[in-house]
Amino acid sequence: MEVNFLSLIVEKAVERGNGEALGYKKTGSEEWFSYSWKELAEKVNKTSSALLANGLRRQENVGIFAQNMPEWTIVDLGIININAVSVPIYATNTSNQAAYIIDEAEIRFLFVGDDDQYQKALEIYSHTGCTLEKIIVFDRNTKINHSNALYFEDFINSDINISADELEGISKGITNDDLATIIYTSGTTGEPKGVMLTHGNFNKSFEIHDIRLDTYKDDHSLAFLPLSHIFERAWSLYALYKGIKVSYLKDPKLIIETLGVVKPTMMCSVPRLYQKAYHTINAKVGASSNIKKKLFKYALKTGKKKAEFIRKNKNIPFLFGLKHKIVDSIVLKKIRSAFGGKLKLIPCGGAPLSGEMTEFFHALGMPVLIGYGLTETCATVSVFPDKGYQYGTVGIPMPDVEVKIGPEDEIWVKGDIIMKGYYKKPEETDKVFEDGWFKTGDAGKMEADGTITITDRIKDLMKTSGGKYVAPQPLESLLINDNFIENAILIGDDKPYVTALLVPNFEALKEYAHSLNISYHSLEELIKKSGIIEFYEGKLDQLQHKLANFEKVKKFTLLPSDFNMTLGELTPTLKIRRKIILQHFTPLIEEMYAIA
Repeated sequence: MEVNFLSLIVEKAVERGNGEALGYKKTGSEEWFSYSWKELAEKVNKTSSALLANGLRRQENVGIFAQNMPEWTIVDLGIININAVSVPIYATNTSNQAAYIIDEAEIRFLFVGDDDQYQKALEIYSHTGCTLEKIIVFDRNTKINHSNALYFEDFINSDINISADELEGISKGITNDDLATIIYTSGTTGEPKGVMLTHGNFNKSFEIHDIRLDTYKDDHSLAFLPLSHIFERAWSLYALYKGIKVSYLKDPKLIIETLGVVKPTMMCSVPRLYQKAYHTINAKVGASSNIKKKLFKYALKTGKKKAEFIRKNKNIPFLFGLKHKIVDSIVLKKIRSAFGGKLKLIPCGGAPLSGEMTEFFHALGMPVLIGYGLTETCATVSVFPDKGYQYGTVGIPMPDVEVKIGPEDEIWVKGDIIMKGYYKKPEETDKVFEDGWFKTGDAGKMEADGTITITDRIKDLMKTSGGKYVAPQPLESLLINDNFIENAILIGDDKPYVTALLVPNFEALKEYAHSLNISYHSLEELIKKSGIIEFYEGKLDQLQHKLANFEKVKKFTLLPSDFNMTLGELTPTLKIRRKIILQHFTPLIEEMYAIA
């Protein structure tokens, strides 16, 4: 009989009783509350029963349009556990973006978070031909004013005549080939595609993570990335499967404050969090006294040495261990406390994080676990091994996952974690499969020991008008490594030379301006000062001195603010939407190519 890991979460929750399972903050409260494992199981089963009582069919699609909250996971499991299909929609999606998914997936039942998603759902409901029949609202502070809308608690607590035996029978009848979810890609370019992931995909993903990761029941995971994304979704479900409490952060902007309160031991994240932290730490050090600068430099050097002993699986000499313990207590431990002080399992993926930054956090005592995966691969394809990992790479393939380098250096993947295909898009599905191999669209290289390095997205490769190919991501990472550059986008496709849009690290830049007595009234004014522009010209010369001439940024424009998710310039997981950014900044880009 096939083992269903997703159903096992509910079964094990019953056994775990009154221990804390799901942590959350109530709207308007600073206090944290939790659901017990018993309550989790009860609410999941009530959700399943209510959906069945309302006529939900086997393998029918059900939508979840909400921020991170316990109800998100409760409903997700409630849908999947009765062999229906959970369809997440990013809480930040516009009504048009949500309507596209609801229409294509023919969703009748839609669970929404708060008033923002509720109002968008009402707008969608009003469209002619809309399939929506019921809107179920998680937040009771949302004022409901529609006959086909009701609160989640009312939905699951209505008089329902579905037996426990019936629920168990449906759950045990699920096969590996049955769909568990359809996840629509956030779409850095083009139309969103619904990635069909099966129970078998999740089963295999959980199985291989058991082989590669060490977790403990007293661990505590914080879910701050959107649950609509495969990374946080699969990670949080895996944590619950392992009996680990998961706390939910509704507003990801509050991540730093929340870390200090929740103090998780585990948390998956994207590089943007660590890039911002890296710049913030270095800016504060740069503004400190000479003694503190020297102390930090020494502590970091000592931390790197210890990290190297660990990386190479070597014993730490006794005297060195004592020295490290002293500098750790004085410097490094204080920095870790800003992240809650207990993080020990920190998977990171979704975009590049430079080797320099990765080593930096390992030196601090925060061993960021770099990995690589896609929605189409049910998250993880590769991850750092326990020992011998190489900074700047994405580790080695997970067990039972085959990886090879195909034409144009494209990474191809094969295994039971690979999606069934794109929903209602057979032609798009055919494009990404060849002889059973999934073509990722990422360019990379693989060493003899299996270590994988990502070089770029193939579609992002630029070809200058002079015929030279330029991979933007490694060069952007090179620039972002500098403490005075928060973000960077390179331009050069079909252009005579490479240019860049640069977002300064304004904390560091303001300190620099203050040191030179440069006065300004706004950031817009500051970045136009000749002294600041000359400073960044020198900075680029220094950073690019080892690059080939055709790769170097010849002109740049400083931006007064970072790229914006609301404007569509970033995905909900903070990946840049290159195409949209280039459209938004067309006048500035054209100016950099204008003939003087």
